[in-house]
Amino acid sequence: MIHTEIEITAELVQDLLRDQHPDLADRPVSLGARGWDNQLWRLGDDLAVRLPWATQSADELLRKEHAWLPILAPHLPLPIPVPQRVGEPSERFPRPWIVTTWVPGAPADRVPVTSAEEAADTLAAFLTALHRPAPDGAPVSRLGRGRPLAEHSEGFAEGLASATELGLIPDPDAVHAVWEDAAAAPDWQGPALWLHGDLHPANVLTADGTFCGVIDFGDMCAGDPACDLAAPWTLLPDGAADRFHEAYQPTADAATLRRARGWAVMRALGGILIGDAGVHGRPGGKPTWGPPAHAALRRLVATARP
Repeated sequence: MIHTEIEITAELVQDLLRDQHPDLADRPVSLGARGWDNQLWRLGDDLAVRLPWATQSADELLRKEHAWLPILAPHLPLPIPVPQRVGEPSERFPRPWIVTTWVPGAPADRVPVTSAEEAADTLAAFLTALHRPAPDGAPVSRLGRGRPLAEHSEGFAEGLASATELGLIPDPDAVHAVWEDAAAAPDWQGPALWLHGDLHPANVLTADGTFCGVIDFGDMCAGDPACDLAAPWTLLPDGAADRFHEAYQPTADAATLRRARGWAVMRALGGILIGDAGVHGRPGGKPTWGPPAHAALRRLVATARP
């Protein structure tokens, strides 16, 4: 993480708005969240300002959202942050930034869903709507999301080794077996589909026991839908994955479901490591990421193919 040298404050956000979007400058500004790439500042009741702060790649991700999300949003059944304005680099702040709609709700890593069937149906409807063939020129993931799972074998092995050394994995052989089965599944042969690319619990919002919004499309890309179909394992309560798979259309084939389990186990390992770092106060740690990641890994191992 490479934090920007400029401290981002409510006063800076208001100054940037006053310079480039003065009609928005009188709205109240308050900190919403600090993410991996961007800071999110609430702007009144219905808007937010996203400014890059922690990675060099954040500029490109914001411009990608500004270009594509207004096209995707009208076809999706859950609210997403839709870019409304773009701010260009200036003397005050040397990086681009955007104004988006504000999506209300609590992150699922802090407030998990409790209405299992409703949540499974809602998630399935969202991914059914999103997973449409992407046009020529659609973005490709900088992190290999949506690419063949075997390309991530080294990263998986490193994550499993790290988590095992920390004593966080009760049965590393069982976890490795889930991965091996997933990596051996045939690759995706269909068209490259639109993907969110980063459906972990902190990027999905909840209210009244179910999902109410999806945020942070910075890793949006085109590719194999198995990447997103890891979500039932990482977001839903025990026993709800089957309900999701029944509702998701078109029904995923067996190979896609196997690859999805591989994406899910890799995402669970990442969440376990980030959660442990948060518990122990290490940089980049988020303690709320640990519990849902451990639950997902437990479910994946318990439902492994014999």
